[in-house]
Amino acid sequence: MNSDWLVGLVSPGSELTVLFFASLLAGSVVPIASEVVLFAVLKLNAQLFWPAILVATLGNTAGGITSYALGRFLPEGKSLAPQVQRWLVRVKHFGAPALLLAWLPYLGDPLCVAAGWLRLNIWQCAIFMAIGKFTRYFIIGVAVNGASG
Repeated sequence: MNSDWLVGLVSPGSELTVLFFASLLAGSVVPIASEVVLFAVLKLNAQLFWPAILVATLGNTAGGITSYALGRFLPEGKSLAPQVQRWLVRVKHFGAPALLLAWLPYLGDPLCVAAGWLRLNIWQCAIFMAIGKFTRYFIIGVAVNGASG
């Protein structure tokens, strides 16, 4: 796979800043593929492996917290569609550990919003979000470094 165009997205010196903001937006309700930016950063500078993984995790977790906050602002007691109610029952059943899956496309944002709406403990939610998101970025980072090595 020719990845030269990806490397052009990230200029030297700004890699981690761009990665943070891409991860932040991707972790919120904005559909951006932060994995592509991580890929570009690691292709540009493999020595940034750990800083890149940690920055991406921090940004993406912060984005998840913004989705959680959106859920906190949704009014309680409002009549919800049956499928939404079933979803909330499942999230409530598993609690904050459900947010280990907050990195999943299409499911992660609703999980975070549901956790906020259910008023789950924000610190526990953040920890589980971070663990799941770190694991994803770590696996991607290892795959990128293995492919370039």
